[in-house]
Amino acid sequence: MILFYGSKKSYTSAQMTTHTGEGAWYVVYTKPKQENRALENLQNQGFECFLPLLEVEKIRRGKVQKVVEPMFSRYLFIQLNETTQNWSPIRSTLGVSKLVSFGQHRANVPAELIHFLRDAPPAEVQRLFAPGDRVLIVEGPLKGLEAAYQAHDGEMRAMVLVDLLGQPHKLKVAMTSLLAVHL
Repeated sequence: MILFYGSKKSYTSAQMTTHTGEGAWYVVYTKPKQENRALENLQNQGFECFLPLLEVEKIRRGKVQKVVEPMFSRYLFIQLNETTQNWSPIRSTLGVSKLVSFGQHRANVPAELIHFLRDAPPAEVQRLFAPGDRVLIVEGPLKGLEAAYQAHDGEMRAMVLVDLLGQPHKLKVAMTSLLAVHL
């Protein structure tokens, strides 16, 4: 699922309306983990901003939780008109680090990219593991064994297929004790 924060309300991709304002889109580099703070403060100053978000699975306090986070960590988009808007308040906005630039030229983003991101179909939740993924058990008595991830089993456990003594065995293992094996 892709969520957007582009005005005073949050929208899913199905609810998002296209902004018809004038001006080009630029990239704002935010302070660490302060994308939402920067977005809110820029919008309070009257700037049109866009922050694409994704829903992903993460392990928090030993439990698998769905978390909404920015699609592009530490970046958001802002629409500015070079001739009529005062850009100077942007740098001092809470949560903002700077406007991205290359030399003397600010990083301009094509409007088509913004429209594409806004109109994109909802993405599925990014899962930690998919069925069939190779995982490594990093804790417990089976530490160091490779297994095949089978399914999520509740909030804290997963079903894995481990080859023991030449036979496949289904086991329940804590999600926190699994690590993806990249081939």
